[in-house]
Amino acid sequence: MIRGALNHIVRLSLAPVCAACKAELERPLDGAICPRCWFSITSVAPPWCERCGEELFARSYGEPGPLCTRCVERPPHYSVARSAGRYDGALRELIQAFKFSRRRLLAEPLGRMMRIAGADVLGGVDAVIPVPLHPLRSIRRGFNQADDLARQLEQPVWRALRRRRHGPPQASLTAAARHANLAAAFAISPSWSFRARLRGRSLAGRTVVVVDDVMTTGDTIEACSVVLLRAGAREVRALTAARTTGRRDY
Repeated sequence: MIRGALNHIVRLSLAPVCAACKAELERPLDGAICPRCWFSITSVAPPWCERCGEELFARSYGEPGPLCTRCVERPPHYSVARSAGRYDGALRELIQAFKFSRRRLLAEPLGRMMRIAGADVLGGVDAVIPVPLHPLRSIRRGFNQADDLARQLEQPVWRALRRRRHGPPQASLTAAARHANLAAAFAISPSWSFRARLRGRSLAGRTVVVVDDVMTTGDTIEACSVVLLRAGAREVRALTAARTTGRRDY
């Protein structure tokens, strides 16, 4: 009864709306997403590529193979990548609101989805590593969405990477331009390395998970993985809140 009254007061005084559909929230204290939008989010489901996590469809009748054609032809450096949901509908709207409208409280429900979907990916890891923003973009946005998500995963957060090239957002580029934009884009952060040495911490022999909001082609995750493996990491995995879906061939 008390919570119902508080919800009523919040509705009257603030008129909060759902971060996805913009409808007025009946129970705003339960979160920034209405139940209809929350339950409309589509999970990434098998059959999927066992390496990159992309959903698959069969080229012909028969049993599916474990890897998509791209991972067979050019295996990525990360060992496994998983995402909580498809980057469409309500989930796309939530991530857009989180990222560009600074609705940072959305990190909590998004992170909860990631913990559930990525339980196997997070098992036995030493740390999670957020994909960094370039300092100029970080200043303009005011925060790094990947960092906010990483802090929801109940694992040590190592800010081991820095972004040293400032280019246009990956989502605005063609596939070929994404490759060029990411060439030599990442490096180990000198400030993190200094603090890590003081604490007796090292990437050598560690299993880490790269964290980001959306996985499109996987090029950003791949570029980060290469840098981390060269720095001595034993295994790099990846976990994102969402991924675009193209449904590749078996």
